[in-house]
Amino acid sequence: LKGRELFSPFKGELERVFKGQGGSSFPELMLSLTVSGNSGRLLSGQTVEAFVNSVAFAKPLSIGINCSFGAAGLAPYLRRLAECAPCYVSCHPNAGLPNQFGEYDDTPQTMVWQVRKFVEAGWVNIIGGCCGTTPAHIAAMRETLSNSPLKGENKKSPFKGDLEGPKGRGRSSYSGLEVLSVSAETFINVGERCNVAGSRKFLRLISEGQYEEALQIARKQVDDGAMVLDINMDDGLLNAPKEMRHFLNLLASDPEVARVPIMVDSSDFQVITEGLKCLQGKGIVNSLSLKQGEEVFLQQAREVYRLGAAVIVMCFDEDGQATDYEHRIRICQRAFRLLTEQVGFAPEDIIFDPNILAVGTGIAEHANYALDFLRATEWIHKNLPACRISGGVSNLSFAFRGNNYLREAIHAVFLYHAVQRGMNMAIMNPATAVQYADIPTDLREAIEDLLFNRCEDATERLIACAAKVQQSGQATEGSLSAQRADSEKGQNEDSATVLINALQKGDAAPLQAAIEDLLGRGRTAVEIISGPLMEGMNRVGERFGEGKMFLPQVVKTARTMKQAVDILTPYLNQSEDASAITYRGKILLATVKGDVHDIGKNIVHIILTCNGFEVIDLGVMVPAEQIIETAVREQVDIVCLSGLITPSLNEMCRVAEAMEREGMRLPLFVGGATTSLVHTAVRIAPLYQGGVFHMLDASQDPVVAHALLDPNRREETLAANARQQQEVRERFAGKQ
Repeated sequence: LKGRELFSPFKGELERVFKGQGGSSFPELMLSLTVSGNSGRLLSGQTVEAFVNSVAFAKPLSIGINCSFGAAGLAPYLRRLAECAPCYVSCHPNAGLPNQFGEYDDTPQTMVWQVRKFVEAGWVNIIGGCCGTTPAHIAAMRETLSNSPLKGENKKSPFKGDLEGPKGRGRSSYSGLEVLSVSAETFINVGERCNVAGSRKFLRLISEGQYEEALQIARKQVDDGAMVLDINMDDGLLNAPKEMRHFLNLLASDPEVARVPIMVDSSDFQVITEGLKCLQGKGIVNSLSLKQGEEVFLQQAREVYRLGAAVIVMCFDEDGQATDYEHRIRICQRAFRLLTEQVGFAPEDIIFDPNILAVGTGIAEHANYALDFLRATEWIHKNLPACRISGGVSNLSFAFRGNNYLREAIHAVFLYHAVQRGMNMAIMNPATAVQYADIPTDLREAIEDLLFNRCEDATERLIACAAKVQQSGQATEGSLSAQRADSEKGQNEDSATVLINALQKGDAAPLQAAIEDLLGRGRTAVEIISGPLMEGMNRVGERFGEGKMFLPQVVKTARTMKQAVDILTPYLNQSEDASAITYRGKILLATVKGDVHDIGKNIVHIILTCNGFEVIDLGVMVPAEQIIETAVREQVDIVCLSGLITPSLNEMCRVAEAMEREGMRLPLFVGGATTSLVHTAVRIAPLYQGGVFHMLDASQDPVVAHALLDPNRREETLAANARQQQEVRERFAGKQ
């Protein structure tokens, strides 16, 4: 055909586009699919609509169907393609199906009669032929269609950013093997259980290579109603890029799971890109943020856009995590402008996560966390109407870990109000059994008091109310009524036991009398602190670790400990062994470089302070050099590192190496959501000889710190920690 005119009923328009005037930032692409069998799907299993959704980001010149069954059999699929394609539509069918001799029976006249119906219906802009067609077939099409009075009337404008078809303004579309196209009013439930950071079972299965069983977790989430699957492989002991690739390829082999869109979830951008390359559908990235500034944000956003995914933007910036309403709004406005004006994202492909943070922690600064999230959600819904709003719901109730019914009730009440304000996506357990309407009225009102910060004692009232709710046939521990009963029982117990129980309950009332009684019996202040008070704190740590105490109760316990120490302070200053005071010490606290999370670190700060420690808090994004320089200058006793995301684990290793190079021998505490006993023992501890301790929760910090600052217990504490870590390393090596 060299030298001949370009054939099309809309020749002039296509020539203009082919000459590079289509406005696309991509090379001009003509994409075509082949329908396999009567299922109407591609060989890969995708539907026509899912394929279009997957490739539309590239702003192709055309999307079409070729080969397949011949023109007659393509009509239903071509119609579906025309309804959703945001660009020109092409069709290059076979001349029928081959007969028993491998020949094609459709004549030029037969094919023209068939494809003319496509043109008259307005389904196609470009017509051609595939297997079995000859120059005679193409010539017949040209002669008939070029003279058609319909010439030019069925033209679609080249893609210029506003999609036509089912997506449209205000609709969000994602895809796996099937397309998920929803309006702004549709709530999207994202399954959360395929997350090694949030599910111990899933982490164990991935770590042990039990991929088929791990796949069953994904399948169950889809069966339970998850519309999108969140996949996260961020663990310090996993090769996250490799595991993400392997598991996503495994998911692709299971049509029941692969039919839903995938959310690639990681704090490591390399893992995100590896995951996106495994998706044939249009996935969602969880997440990007402005914490490293605009340059990095734009660079990563452009790569996500190039790989054809929607994006979640977390409300972080260079100043850290947004915890109040105003900070959230500033970040959303800024990110929206950058993504739409400089990258080219459609608003429908932007999802904001305004940070769902834990409430009911017992810390006054956290009281408005839920309320400010709801206010920010309402603002985004009104001012950025095409964007979606999401969040990790389980974060909200972390303070009540151990009471699943109460946690799910809090989630249900929160979602009820959040959805009314515009929240239309959430990462949560799709199998939750607690519904808003089924929650007892008094419990629902207590939860709303907490969420909306309607009274100062909302947390205490909620705990008391939750105690009345039967969970698995047993009353929830920690109820106020149970505390009162224990208090009455304590009147008949010795003073040491009274102190222990008072700490566990956070009850300061019996402290003065019990302490005076012990002092009168010859116990020194140091003995009281090292004895019943430390035993009480140990029990608090154990009960919190077992899920038998809630975070607000732990914070209350820490404040009770501080009150006990305040009572004893005058006696400590007068005693001959004041130099042996073990409750005083100086601790450096920092969130490591690259991490802006500080909520958990702030709780540790409060608990340490309440236990009599002097805390130097360096904040977030703190480099190793600053940590070491401050530790030396301030002559601290312990260095405590915090981190929430997986890259923080590598940064903790760098801090440990730097401390070793400097010859430091200060105990090093590490804690945060992604840290673990195994990672600490295998990766961090071998790098530093001063002793590295993994802190499972905030209540452990003062207990271990007390032991390390007690000259009589320091060496044994270090030795016991070293023995435990050696055992962990040996077990880990055996598994490997």
